[in-house]
Amino acid sequence: MAEIDFLGSEEWCQLEELGIPLVKARVDSGAKTSSIQANKIKIFSKDLEEWVRFEVNPIQDNRSISILCQAKLVDIRNVKSSVGISEERPVIKTNLKLGGKSFEIEVTLANRNAMEYRMILGREAINGRYVIDSSKGFFQGNFSDEGIKELYRPFENNKQGLTIGLLASNPNLYSNKRLIEAGEARGHEVIFLNVENAYMKLDASSPEVRYRGGNILDKFDAVIPRIKPSITFYGCALLRQFDNLGVYCLNSSDAISKSRDKLYASQLFSKNDIHIPITGFAKSPMDTKDLIRMVNGAPLIIKLLESTQGVGVVLAETNKAAESVINAFKSVQTNILVQEFIKEANGQDIRCFVVNGKVVASMQRQAQKGEFRANIHQGGKASLIKITSEERKLAVKSAKMLNLDVAGVDLIRSNRGPLLLEVNSSPGLEGIESATGLDIANVMIETIEKKLNYGRLNSADKHPKKYVEPQKSA
Repeated sequence: MAEIDFLGSEEWCQLEELGIPLVKARVDSGAKTSSIQANKIKIFSKDLEEWVRFEVNPIQDNRSISILCQAKLVDIRNVKSSVGISEERPVIKTNLKLGGKSFEIEVTLANRNAMEYRMILGREAINGRYVIDSSKGFFQGNFSDEGIKELYRPFENNKQGLTIGLLASNPNLYSNKRLIEAGEARGHEVIFLNVENAYMKLDASSPEVRYRGGNILDKFDAVIPRIKPSITFYGCALLRQFDNLGVYCLNSSDAISKSRDKLYASQLFSKNDIHIPITGFAKSPMDTKDLIRMVNGAPLIIKLLESTQGVGVVLAETNKAAESVINAFKSVQTNILVQEFIKEANGQDIRCFVVNGKVVASMQRQAQKGEFRANIHQGGKASLIKITSEERKLAVKSAKMLNLDVAGVDLIRSNRGPLLLEVNSSPGLEGIESATGLDIANVMIETIEKKLNYGRLNSADKHPKKYVEPQKSA
């Protein structure tokens, strides 16, 4: 009687033909075909046959290692993801080594960087070969972290690129970690700079930016600003100083200042034929009643001029409630905007991520039940959406109006067409990358390269890495 071979809920796979030494796969009998995460998928002709070239980031939670692969194209199939989204995926065949067995499997290429596992092992690869025991993992052998690190050492990029400063407050935020990771993956050195630990020397002959301890920050090619609203003034002052030193800033201090002043931004939009919900602004409580009538009455939105992530935004259901809230804000000398409520939007808005004058990703945000704000930080749910050409033009024009190289442009669909809600100069990456599966951080780093005319030699094209047999941990 043949010995039963078991698989756990996750296993280490080797794909020698693709040059991938090791990748952790989730064993999923619910999926018919196996799949692997792939970027930059390109179909090309080779010897009168169709082939596909793609990049794989094989290490979970680490995109700094990228392997260029190619294989003969078997098919292109329409595959529905676990969240119900259908997409066309190329299909290849490759040899899989799993424990002591080696066999050929079909693999779909999924352009989904947000996948928790870099590979899914489907039932076509499992049936007739293994029995699954999902209560455990790694029946076919485990590998130590040090062993995996040593295995992938030949794939690490030499640090011969740019030096980029990430000017922010919290190094542990998803967006900041992703930008550092993306920069390092492209061979650059990315250094986290806490805004509040940097200071300036203002001098005509030798201006400087210094960092806590007296270190002079004079080696940077570019700075990525991720400045939270509470320190806009100081953060923008630092950006002006970096600009004076000849450092390229991905979003200038002037552009950020304009975007953070919602009244000024709204005036610019109105002046340049960018349609927004009817908006009112007044100083005196004596004008409150007419202010409410001016925006078509309640329900209406009241927002602080420096609100962000949905904080400082209030929905007033009745004229009386609106009057009370408006006058309460004015009594404490707080500047607010009053804006018409777009009922037909049904708690939905659209976030367009604009980089270097192009919409590189879009998602729809749906407010949770009982909430009118669709922001992810307010519990909104994100999903893929295909925007119209009119919405795309509106997003690009809005970012360009503020001279932002990177912008999160929020739109809403109304009975009179798309309307601009606001433009964010430090848009978060987690929601948009998770919803779309796109590597937005990489696009931002590529933009810096283009702005600085930096030519990057892809060593994977010139010097394919030699496959090395991995060593299992004891």
